Amino acid sequence: MENKRFTLQVSPSGNLTNLILKEDTHKMNWVIDASYLKQSGYEEQDKLFGNFSVVVDGKRLTNADTAPVVRKDEAIITVTYTFKQVEVNMTYDLKQAEDNLTWNIMMKNRQEKEVSITDFAIWSSFSYVMYKINDLDMQTNHSAAVYPSISNDYTKLACVRRSNEAPHLGMYQTKGQTLSVGTYCAYHNLFFESVSPSLDGLLFHQLILAGGYPDGFENADWLYNKTGFTLAGYGEKEWEYKLESFKNQQDFYEIGKTKYNHPVLEFQPLAIAGKYYDFAVQLPATKYVTDAFVEHLDKYGNRKKVNIVGKMKKTKQGYNAKLLFRDAGEHKITIEVDDQYLDSMILNVMEPIKTIIENRSRYISNQLFNGADSENPYSYSPISNQGESLGKLSLVLKNNLLGSLNVKEVQQVEESCVHYIRQKWFENGDFTKPVNLYGDFYRCMDFEYIAHVFYLLSQFDEDVLQLHKPDTYLAWAADVFSLRVNPNLHETPRGKEEAQMLGVFFLYIDELLEQLKSRGLTAKYEEIHSLWSKIAQTVAQDSSTYKAAVTEHFYDNAGFGPATGALASTHHQDAANRYGELVLANIGFSNDFRAQSPDRWWEALSYMIHSLWGGVTAAACLKAYEELHDTRYLKAAYRATIGILYCYDTNAKATDTKLNSGEAASTYSIAGPHVNRPDLSRNRFGQSTFFRDGGIFTRLFTKEEETADWDMGEELVAYLDGFGKKTFIYEENGKIAVVNGSIEETEAGLLITSYAPIPTEYHFYDKEIHFISENGQLVPQVLFTNGKFRPKEQLLTRE
Repeated sequence: MENKRFTLQVSPSGNLTNLILKEDTHKMNWVIDASYLKQSGYEEQDKLFGNFSVVVDGKRLTNADTAPVVRKDEAIITVTYTFKQVEVNMTYDLKQAEDNLTWNIMMKNRQEKEVSITDFAIWSSFSYVMYKINDLDMQTNHSAAVYPSISNDYTKLACVRRSNEAPHLGMYQTKGQTLSVGTYCAYHNLFFESVSPSLDGLLFHQLILAGGYPDGFENADWLYNKTGFTLAGYGEKEWEYKLESFKNQQDFYEIGKTKYNHPVLEFQPLAIAGKYYDFAVQLPATKYVTDAFVEHLDKYGNRKKVNIVGKMKKTKQGYNAKLLFRDAGEHKITIEVDDQYLDSMILNVMEPIKTIIENRSRYISNQLFNGADSENPYSYSPISNQGESLGKLSLVLKNNLLGSLNVKEVQQVEESCVHYIRQKWFENGDFTKPVNLYGDFYRCMDFEYIAHVFYLLSQFDEDVLQLHKPDTYLAWAADVFSLRVNPNLHETPRGKEEAQMLGVFFLYIDELLEQLKSRGLTAKYEEIHSLWSKIAQTVAQDSSTYKAAVTEHFYDNAGFGPATGALASTHHQDAANRYGELVLANIGFSNDFRAQSPDRWWEALSYMIHSLWGGVTAAACLKAYEELHDTRYLKAAYRATIGILYCYDTNAKATDTKLNSGEAASTYSIAGPHVNRPDLSRNRFGQSTFFRDGGIFTRLFTKEEETADWDMGEELVAYLDGFGKKTFIYEENGKIAVVNGSIEETEAGLLITSYAPIPTEYHFYDKEIHFISENGQLVPQVLFTNGKFRPKEQLLTRE
């Protein structure tokens, strides 16, 4: 069946099995294909597009309980499932319009007696697939990331092709209410079978039209509804979605506004308590905001609601408001349109981020450092063979370099470097002889984390350090970094191969080289500079095949994120742009700040935030902006960053896991429900929570209670080097806007207030206008006037 835009097929069992956009040169099937499941050894045929379950008066029914009647009438296919009490109809309609598909769902009560529907969930299984085959055309052009925006009357899904090449597929709710979008993960993991790449899998998306969770289930998520509904005798209830192609993020929202009357909510994902915040709404010309309010939980857990309709100022495009939030935590802003329809967005209000980082550094030093008499002297808990676990040491050092110095914290890290790290990862401390910590092999990736800690240690004054001079640690950093990137220093094929792979070292390589050169370690500088240039050149030459997108996984933002950052840093602009498109497709856009995360699934078995690799991807995206000056990268980098901070947020109230001062959790499941593990729905945790599920997790972890923050820290160091100190303004539609701050028109000029914890830089790349404070002086506000940034106090003094 087809129209001008779509070709589709519905199987005899009632599933939508094939959905192709005619304009798509790749002819991607936008829904999960039953034949792929079968050939790849997956048994989730019950989760194909259109399958459903419903609980009627306490009894669970599924589509498999009755044979459907499938009827085709020209360009309309109707699938009818008849049960004793209810009938469920699904219609796939290509006749209403030539450029979209209308998917209509109708539930009818077949009896005179009222029925209670406590759960109704339908699989909308779009092609979210990491294919088993190492074919990057399949991974990038036949797979999509799915970004939900859940709203009372305006839910929508953006299915973004992973290559970021249009057309993409949007789904817009036009009738009924969608309470949530859940996910189920099916995967194969061959980590212990010496297979590389080793991981493939799929996420199946589920529209929650009622309930969505097991009986009696409760969690801290107060932001989304979990209720059911009743259906009157012979009554019916209807839901409808329009599926349509879109070109990019802006087009996705514009289609929603112009064709389906969806508001466009313009908001930054982060507000700082006590600082002004800008919020705007675009509406179709015939629509009006008739009410607006903000909800949040206070520190006692009480739900507070404040009306803001009086602050909404009418503009040509819609409305805008300048808001001020006093309490930290998730905030939900809801607007009412035409006295009838509700749309909403969720942002995070945080206490000053500097406080969070200082508390984290203190916690690592006071709670996680193991002293000389411990079982593992001078280590930091949790004990791990993987270099990622050393990110927390780098964070402690970075915090002390940028903030107030705590000599004890620095000297603890120094003791760990000398007495623990060097001895554990290298035979007798010899940097040319790595220890096989993984049975019969070692990981080159570990060395980039070690080199980073050594490098940061070398930045402290001699009178702070107690065991060696700063230049000694700089030389150590150079030696370990050489081992990381020089294939000739390795004897095994695996070592030689991994040495030439990119990693998080793109975050600090430029600083390391500059320090080696300026401090006279010329030979080491020349060796590393040559190696680094060769790696970047090779990745740039191979960029047309996306070779660096593959790590131990078939397709991974731990590959294409660092590739983008490295290529941008080395000024390979065309190649950076090519990989950068993968990063842009990987970062979500949504009405919920948490669903704007870089897209990953395997640490959570759901759509998720992963602190380390999400943070590295965000940092790479920011580096791409600073090289390419394309504001898509700036906005995406900031969206991605705010979700990462949520993993450290001690004021979060919509997640079951509450964090005490300085604690952190590396993983957050965005999806609710998390169908594999409902208890993890919209919750923070560490991967060890899967220990009780058995399988591969019992080999990866020793117990369920293992700490949730073992691989955290490196991403906060990246944050401190980026949005941690930088605020950006840009021009759009003739107007100046700000990222990582707020903007206010004053008589003296535009007043820019930074949200950065260490505010020292302001950038306007559109005009190549920059301000960097002297000697790291904190400048929380600047005025932009007459084409220049000026510290507010300086300008006022002159006047």
